[in-house]
Amino acid sequence: MTTISAAKMTASQFFMLGEDPPGLRLELVNGEIAVSPSPAFDHSFTDSQLRVILGQHINENDLGALVGDIDTIFDEFNVRRPDILFIAKARLHLIKGHGIPIIPDLCIEILSPSSATSDQTEKFDLYAKTGVPHYWIVDPKGHTFDAYKLTGKKYAKKISGRDRDILKAPPFPTLKIPLAQLWSPID
Repeated sequence: MTTISAAKMTASQFFMLGEDPPGLRLELVNGEIAVSPSPAFDHSFTDSQLRVILGQHINENDLGALVGDIDTIFDEFNVRRPDILFIAKARLHLIKGHGIPIIPDLCIEILSPSSATSDQTEKFDLYAKTGVPHYWIVDPKGHTFDAYKLTGKKYAKKISGRDRDILKAPPFPTLKIPLAQLWSPID
């Protein structure tokens, strides 16, 4: 991720920029515009597979909405785009206008070489500080899955798995996630 702004900007000012330029993905990070490259095949594959597994469970149980790569306002100076996020049905009425103006119930980040540090440190801290109840970090290269739950102001790891494990992770206690389905066939 590369930062391209010099002056600190608010979320409102960031939205005045309009849609991302073709081929670029912009986020507001601590009041500065940051540019991210598009994801690699393994990242995209994991993202797609996880959306199918989660989406089916969420739809079958009428739990809420699953979306991804959408501007999400975490505070006045941070508009991030989690790879996947979940909003519980009871809170969907709070979403109006551009992006997601509320804290998601679950944020999922899929690691890429360009995002791994940010996902595991900056976003980890931001999501905890702003009250995201659940955070998953999925590593398609290392074939690992970690699910965290906010306890007080810090995340506690609730489940961890790798390779071919089948997991149940909060906030979906009855959903079985077969990790083998998440990993790219062209490692």
